[in-house]
Amino acid sequence: MLIKVCGMRDPQNIAEVSKLGINLMGFIFWPKSPRYVSQISSRAGIIPDRVSNDMLDGKQADIKYVGVFVDDMPQNIVTRVYNFKLDYVQLHGNESPVMIDNLKATLIPDIAPDIKIIKALSIREADDVKRWREYEGHADMLLFDTKCKCVGGSGEQFDWSVLDEYDGNIPFILSGGIGPDDVERVKAFNHPMCVGIDLNSKFEIEPALKDADKLRMFVSSLR
Repeated sequence: MLIKVCGMRDPQNIAEVSKLGINLMGFIFWPKSPRYVSQISSRAGIIPDRVSNDMLDGKQADIKYVGVFVDDMPQNIVTRVYNFKLDYVQLHGNESPVMIDNLKATLIPDIAPDIKIIKALSIREADDVKRWREYEGHADMLLFDTKCKCVGGSGEQFDWSVLDEYDGNIPFILSGGIGPDDVERVKAFNHPMCVGIDLNSKFEIEPALKDADKLRMFVSSLR
């Protein structure tokens, strides 16, 4: 069971959470998010913006970095893949299979030869799950999140039983309002293609700052 902690930003918090036995760490690059991660402006058009070294120095070798984007321009995604040394790109908008193919063609093999694409799908009912078919042969992984007015991070859960409708071959991550009290519910959830869970707002002290103690207890109980 992969454990992804999303919505990280504070360097000290990143270093602390990195030691808790998680597998994936997510950074949100959607400007409208309260967890938005910006780059440091070079203040010169001919010199590219850069990333704070503190965000990379605390990275553990066995933790993969995930960049979350919402209908962003490919050049912005490519820049952040390079600057933040991303292992995964999570697309949380209305990105098309063609866009995914073009993004992969740009990144592989020269910029990020091992990059993987996660396509997030917003779920409320069984028909929402069926959209997975659009991304077969394009996305490397899916993420099923709660459909809401915002774009992720709502803290709301959807009815996981609708995922019985998922009969695809793309592995998926379960997301949407999973909190400290959901350990047993996660353990009881059984789907052959579920490879991990995504944790975010329910473990926050404030947006983009996670409660390491709550995460530690959750991870320990789940493992």
